[in-house]
Amino acid sequence: MQPTPPRRRAVLATALAVLTAATGCSVPEPRRTAPTADPAPGKPIATARARRALLMQFCAHPDDDLYFMNPDAQRLLDAGVPLVSVYVTAGEHNGRNRIAGMPETPPNRAAYSSARHQGLRQSYAVALGLPMFTPWRREVLTLPGGQRAGVDTLTHGGRRVELVFLNLPMHAPRRYLAMPALWGDRALEVRTHRSAGSPVTDTDTYDYDQLVGALAGLLAHHRPTVVHTLDPDPDIQDGDDAARRRDAEQPGYSDHPDHTAVACFTWAALNRWVSDAVRDGEPVPAFTAKAFRGYYNRHWPKNLPPAILKEKAAHLVPYGGDPDWQCGNPSGCGDYGVGGDRPLTNRKGWVRSTHHRWPTTGPALAEGPDGRLTAYGVIGLRAVRWRESAPGVWSEPADLGGGPLAPALGSAVLGDGRVLLFGIRFAALDGHGGANQREVVLLEQRSPGGPFLAWRGLGCPEKLDDRGRRIGAPVAVAAPDGRVHLFVRNADKGVSTRVRATDGTWTPWRVLPGAAEVQDGLAVSLDAAGRVHLYAAGRESVRHWVDGEERAGRLPRSGSTVASAGGELYHRAPAAAKLRGPGGRNTGLDGYGGVVAARSAALGTVLLGTDTRGRVTVRLGGRSRTRTKGPAAVSAALHLGARRATVVGLGADGHPWSWRP
Repeated sequence: MQPTPPRRRAVLATALAVLTAATGCSVPEPRRTAPTADPAPGKPIATARARRALLMQFCAHPDDDLYFMNPDAQRLLDAGVPLVSVYVTAGEHNGRNRIAGMPETPPNRAAYSSARHQGLRQSYAVALGLPMFTPWRREVLTLPGGQRAGVDTLTHGGRRVELVFLNLPMHAPRRYLAMPALWGDRALEVRTHRSAGSPVTDTDTYDYDQLVGALAGLLAHHRPTVVHTLDPDPDIQDGDDAARRRDAEQPGYSDHPDHTAVACFTWAALNRWVSDAVRDGEPVPAFTAKAFRGYYNRHWPKNLPPAILKEKAAHLVPYGGDPDWQCGNPSGCGDYGVGGDRPLTNRKGWVRSTHHRWPTTGPALAEGPDGRLTAYGVIGLRAVRWRESAPGVWSEPADLGGGPLAPALGSAVLGDGRVLLFGIRFAALDGHGGANQREVVLLEQRSPGGPFLAWRGLGCPEKLDDRGRRIGAPVAVAAPDGRVHLFVRNADKGVSTRVRATDGTWTPWRVLPGAAEVQDGLAVSLDAAGRVHLYAAGRESVRHWVDGEERAGRLPRSGSTVASAGGELYHRAPAAAKLRGPGGRNTGLDGYGGVVAARSAALGTVLLGTDTRGRVTVRLGGRSRTRTKGPAAVSAALHLGARRATVVGLGADGHPWSWRP
């Protein structure tokens, strides 16, 4: 079907005025704003403490959440956090629902899309502890421009899952894929796809502005406190071998083109949602955001231990379904090429890892002269500050500006107690042929415990905008000589650095020596002599630099991010649960995901991570202590005081909590 002729559109005109469900509910129109940076501080931040947390996921295809966002999403769902998952495309592909060992059937895009949607209902019913074929409430969500989406809802025991299907096409006439074309083309419109059995029986059209507006409207309607997206800036991947072509990776980059385009649309929508609130004098929405790597998983050592992998892969079994099942959907009972043991046996290995685009060790922490802590994080794409009024009692967030920021802050504390915060700013995210830029930014405290200076740009280690999009999360450390060392992963998958002198001036960006490629999630620490140690997980071994020079000698292979304390390395081998310390010794902290290490004279080395059930765990004094009560943690950080360790986490409601094991 040919797309309808493009309509005349105003730049950033309104796309979503009222969102009307079958029940007749509506939300105010999210008005348009240009996607420019807003670093000025002082905006009110909405409090999430008085309302229930909500996780909202944005996927390109049915199953992106199961492959790339679990186990993070399942952990929040298990904690009682309601989940809304938005699928932008219908997932119809070529219409072939392949059955292993059976002759191919004629292509039927409407039926294949329907079967994949049924698979999602089966998977999430099981995730809620219900029978696989539990009926869902199915409705139509009508957007003011005439577009409609299907909404499937299931509740059980106070928990809720809502699946939203926008049903945009995966392919467009005369174009390979519709979503990348819609992101980059100012004039394109695409017509939605009919999915068999959907309550949406007619097709609609979307242009760039209408899709950004629709996503921003969904955000304003649901007001999530946690947002999961795909990776808007996947790694540059050299070569174009046959395996990558078979896996549908975009030329030159390690992900599917739809993943990248939909992620960019989502981050543009997040920025619009926040910008509209700021412009209208409303509080900044209080949400944390997390982006997940996609086909990247195939190119690096795997990081999920067997127990977590088994759990994650199990969610794809009901999604994949079986042609012999009696699910009640005439078009099919799942995506047959995915179910059974195929997630674990296929060569792609996507399910065997979960990687965050901007790894973070949780809120940045600083201790004041009175011993009370201050925490810094990113809420609503802006830097915020929380202060303790008493141990474990946290203030509402104070806005420090800087937005729109990626969800990872690096930090360093100067000798006089002043804090430096480092972020990655979306300097431009225009779409439809406009600029797409990232930059490293700095917020420097004027006096210890006091106000901050204005945000300052530190540029980007890459000169070209496309390469600049690939930079990683910043990490920094203040050395005893008063200098501050800043590190970021660069587009070549190496490490770039700048150093702040004692007078506040910065050296130019330079690349650390060493040709080996590393993953993001850099770890930096100081040894007893004040030397700066940097570790990063490479393909074949961990890489190690001391004072900017690479150390010779082979280190172990790590499956994911690493940690360092006192200049020593802590890591997990690929697909392993055991955390190893210096000399390969077992630390006793089994689990998965990111790890934090810190050392003090009074407490020795303290380790923070998550156990195999996703619970925050601390290894201290030869014992492991696990936090079993309180709100679910989106991230957590570790602070060592004079006599005790404190864990500060960010809850799914957007508010910090403290735990002193």
